[in-house]
Amino acid sequence: MSITVGTEKISSDGSKGAPLKGDNLNGDNLKNVFDTAFSGLSQARESFSPLLTPREVGAITSIATGIAKVSGLPGVGFEEVLKFPGDIYGIAFNVDEDEVGVVLLGDYWHLQAGDEVERRGHVVDVPVGDGLIGRIINPIGQPLDGKGRLVSSERLPVERPAPAILDRDPVTVPLQTGIKVIDALIPVGRGQRELILGDRQTGKTAIALDTILNQRGKHVLCVYCAIGQRASGVAKVIATLREQGALEYTVVVVTEGNDPPGLAYVAPYAATSIAEYFMQQGRDVLVVYDDLTHHARAYRELSLLLRRPPGREAFPGDIFYIHSRLLERATHLHPDLGGGSMTALPIIETEAQDISAYIPTNLISITDGQIYLSPSLFELGVLPAVDVGKSVSRVGGKAQRAAYRAVAGDLKLAYAQFEELETFARFGARLDDNTRKIIEHGRRIRACLKQPELAPVSMTEQITVLLALSEKLFDAVPLEQMSAAEQAVREAAADIPTEVCERFDSAKKLSEEDRASIIRIASLALASFHPEPPKKEES
Repeated sequence: MSITVGTEKISSDGSKGAPLKGDNLNGDNLKNVFDTAFSGLSQARESFSPLLTPREVGAITSIATGIAKVSGLPGVGFEEVLKFPGDIYGIAFNVDEDEVGVVLLGDYWHLQAGDEVERRGHVVDVPVGDGLIGRIINPIGQPLDGKGRLVSSERLPVERPAPAILDRDPVTVPLQTGIKVIDALIPVGRGQRELILGDRQTGKTAIALDTILNQRGKHVLCVYCAIGQRASGVAKVIATLREQGALEYTVVVVTEGNDPPGLAYVAPYAATSIAEYFMQQGRDVLVVYDDLTHHARAYRELSLLLRRPPGREAFPGDIFYIHSRLLERATHLHPDLGGGSMTALPIIETEAQDISAYIPTNLISITDGQIYLSPSLFELGVLPAVDVGKSVSRVGGKAQRAAYRAVAGDLKLAYAQFEELETFARFGARLDDNTRKIIEHGRRIRACLKQPELAPVSMTEQITVLLALSEKLFDAVPLEQMSAAEQAVREAAADIPTEVCERFDSAKKLSEEDRASIIRIASLALASFHPEPPKKEES
């Protein structure tokens, strides 16, 4: 009998045997393994060089309404994004030597002095792409419609330089609003900036909304930007867009009245960047800013809180610049750059019909024309309440179709004459026959230019009605029957030959044969509205 102790073999008589074969080899192998492992670790340790990422962190020194003062960020840049606790972001607005004034872009009630602030190393950007069409978002790209995450192709800065002059092309294609008085007398072209201004509750948003609804089937994408509006008003606009099927080609950017002023300030720039993405793809885009009065007030609030020096009406000195650099981005691009266009419809609210106030005059000088809505016309029931005398389009006339110019050329003058004579006739003055005819014709023009909300009129129907007006076919129709007579003419427009309708939407002028055929169709439609002459009594 024998047992093994360690590496020696001991027999039953106590004598030691020879060492076991291979025992020394196993010990050497184990030592080699450890040596190899430790050698590898040593080499890895010597070759490792830690990659240190610099992270600049500051602290909040004070909080006010919508702004924060931050210290400890010496390398921060102007308009750089800063991150606060709770995933709240802000924009570095005042970059001073000792502290940074930050505009906050979210609910800041949980922030307090001493909280940590971190640099993000980029400016404010917004997601862009086809995935945004039909969505409702806030200015920093967060969805508000409960449809899940946004699918975007890229992100673009909200502040971008406007296209250079040589990158632009003249405005040559009309943007049909579907509103007769605008398309005929104050035409808007694709790539134009047309201001809509008027007092409260005069129908400014309604005009913009009708224009969006009229873009169905015209290959024009729309971006509606609500700036500091009441939540109920925004909900009504969104419900209308959804009911009318316009949300299928519209992006809605929303800031409500209770949102921080920083979001209201960023909103129009974010909406413009979204529209610019589509414009650079060669597409036509319409942007509505509703409204820039709230935008100016939000910027004034931020500037005063950040202790910037106030100017006229307490607005800061660069209030003109923030709107000019926004609206200069709207243009018609050169064909070499895709030929896309961005049409801007900024809305401004006036006070007591004062269009010579600071912000309205700024926007009038920046834009290419204005549509002024008169409260007095609104009270008279003339809707849309467009004051033709104070409204103008400086660019759109070049883009207006030849057929429109042929039938609407004299209407503006005739309507202006009527308004002057109507004011004169109120004093009970005795009028000659020619003056009475001008007044009666003007009343028919006003009646024909009336239009209910959410009822855009097609180009063919508009040209038919306007030609009948210019030829004074409505003058014999009693005023109380004008609405029905106009509807009859619009329905009769379906009988116009197809080749004539195709010429409406081209640069070709209407021939005498075309005019004669349209007048004949309109005359037949109005025949039943002409009063019958009184019968002579038989003696």
